[in-house]
Amino acid sequence: MLLISLITEQTFSKIFYFIIDELRRSPGIFIGAFFYIRISEISKTTGAFVYYHIMKEIKEPCRKIIHIDMDAFYASVEQRDHPQYRGKPVAVGSPSKRGVIAAASYEAREYGVRSAMPSVLAIRKCPDLIFLKPRFHIYKQISVQIHRIFSEYTDLIEPLSLDEAFLDVTINKKNLKSATHIAQEIRDKIMDQTNLTASAGISINKFLAKIASDINKPNGMYLIKPEEVDTFLCELPIHKFFGVGKVTAQKMNNLGIYIGADLRRISLEELIRHFGKTGIYYYNVVRGQDNRPVEPSRIRKSIGAEATFYNDIVNDDILLNHIESISEDVWSRMLRANVFGKTLTLKVKYHDFTVNTHSTTQSNYIDTQEELFTLAKRLLEIRRFPDKPIRLLGLSVSNLNNSSVTKEFEQLCLNL
Repeated sequence: MLLISLITEQTFSKIFYFIIDELRRSPGIFIGAFFYIRISEISKTTGAFVYYHIMKEIKEPCRKIIHIDMDAFYASVEQRDHPQYRGKPVAVGSPSKRGVIAAASYEAREYGVRSAMPSVLAIRKCPDLIFLKPRFHIYKQISVQIHRIFSEYTDLIEPLSLDEAFLDVTINKKNLKSATHIAQEIRDKIMDQTNLTASAGISINKFLAKIASDINKPNGMYLIKPEEVDTFLCELPIHKFFGVGKVTAQKMNNLGIYIGADLRRISLEELIRHFGKTGIYYYNVVRGQDNRPVEPSRIRKSIGAEATFYNDIVNDDILLNHIESISEDVWSRMLRANVFGKTLTLKVKYHDFTVNTHSTTQSNYIDTQEELFTLAKRLLEIRRFPDKPIRLLGLSVSNLNNSSVTKEFEQLCLNL
């Protein structure tokens, strides 16, 4: 049995190659033994550094990554706590003219209501939609409870928001070989302790695990095995690739790309020509390549959204409509992550691919949707080249408050 319980930056270089030599001589130690890094007791940066360098050196064939995603989290909590709303279309958010949906129950989704949708449109789709005010203090309490369950299995937990996270269980505290079994145990415990359902995706990297978690929603689970990756991705519709939005999907369709197999036939050079540096991402993920580690110490520095236009835009009124839509999307993401910021940045990409950014910083946190849109509109009006056609607009909020769930979960790990 090999247990690393305390590692510092100073001692890492001295023990690293000793560990590698031992693992190479006795691979069974790594494969079957209770081997994990107690990153709760050390610098998380150091823990991840040690872990991934070991994985790289011994050339372990694949990781075991789980993506846990709570089902319609905010809306499900409200239906759990208020039985009169069960089985009815519920939306968490404001019904006001500039309101936006933070979460929608599955009953509401049957009418086409989705998170980040303007409330006016949601009401149009579902006249009987029930609006409930968000109770973030309750959602945060449940989220910490869920992450305590995660911590029973691994310290490599990367929170994405209050209701979803990546877990690396390649090496886990219970020495369980099956990531599927771990995911099922976690989902069962979440149900037992919170009376809420969660879906899970299991695969060899974060990209695949996130796609997998959406396949059998709600209250489902899906495994993409290493030997199934190529077939799965080749058959996957292009709009289901994480990171491919409506405009990009349409552009790909125009290039004859409808499924993963079509994308895989396109050379790297051609993808870069059509999609810029994002083409490198598409080239890698369609081949199942995503080496991003699960990062427990990842602290969200900004939150934002952007839109690429199929046709370049010059008209100010059209641009204003788009910036309003983008601000609604950003606001929805801020609500979901329960973060607010003081700095708003507008990103403008012109038809010739030149990019300019414009920022404004407030003395207080931007904590209303109206303020966010007003500031975004002001930034749009003072852009550097008002007459150049625009192909992309983006908004991001930074200089965030310290209520980020990541810090809370780091503190939780230290207390376990």
